[in-house]
Amino acid sequence: MTSSVLVTGAAGRIGGYLRSGLPPLGWRVRCLDLAEPTEPEPDGLPWVIGDILDPEAVEEAMAGVETVVHLAGIPTEAPFADLLPANIDGTYRVFEAARLAGVRRVIYASSNHAVGFHESGSLLTASARACPDSLYGVTKAFGEALGSFYADRYGMDVAAVRIGSCFDRPPGERGLGTWLSPGDSVRLVDALLRAPSFGYAVLYGISANTRAWWDLGPARALGYRPEDDAEVFAEQILAENPALTHDDPDRRYVGGRMAVTSAHHRDLVPGAGRRAGGRVE
Repeated sequence: MTSSVLVTGAAGRIGGYLRSGLPPLGWRVRCLDLAEPTEPEPDGLPWVIGDILDPEAVEEAMAGVETVVHLAGIPTEAPFADLLPANIDGTYRVFEAARLAGVRRVIYASSNHAVGFHESGSLLTASARACPDSLYGVTKAFGEALGSFYADRYGMDVAAVRIGSCFDRPPGERGLGTWLSPGDSVRLVDALLRAPSFGYAVLYGISANTRAWWDLGPARALGYRPEDDAEVFAEQILAENPALTHDDPDRRYVGGRMAVTSAHHRDLVPGAGRRAGGRVE
């Protein structure tokens, strides 16, 4: 493959996984971020230094690419005034710039927090309704809706990937079900880059976890073949951490603790989250 791929937010953690993993698979990667990373050492990939809110920077970054992997944005809960420019306005600007540049495919980094207020306990399918657990989750649900619009109106392929916990190792007991390994993050994006035209697709971004919370069927249908399983970390993680009770937000809700934390990072009273699909009061 020789196709060019633009990765926005390329200096972040997942961006780093893709910068390392996609070029060996034949993809020509271009990076867009506010700055190049200082660690690890620069990888020699072409960079556009700029903000996704800067039309000139985004236009420069889009020129000549076939696919955009949109990772840029605030990656956690924050006041809405902070989330609005980065996660909503910025996401719109990336999609619109992609359309104007003739880009035919966008892989959008959504989040499990777009459906985070669903209760855990059964395998959640990609058809589950948007059920954000936070303002951050609301912005990700917006991005999913925006991607659906661009797919339907303009004929673009848009994959909205509800990413779980993408770290070097699972972060705690909840991560045994929600982990996306660095290697599988690359395998997932590679599969979505190679897949035949699919229109609009929503799928979960996790590894082949024995304790998986979410259905991988739609991702597998597009060619994803995960190779890692968080279970290899289970003994160590369970020895290091107290077992979660059923009422612990990290076990009760798909989105974990974010379902009972306000936009200003003040813990709400225990049990404030209503049943699945409810709201935090």
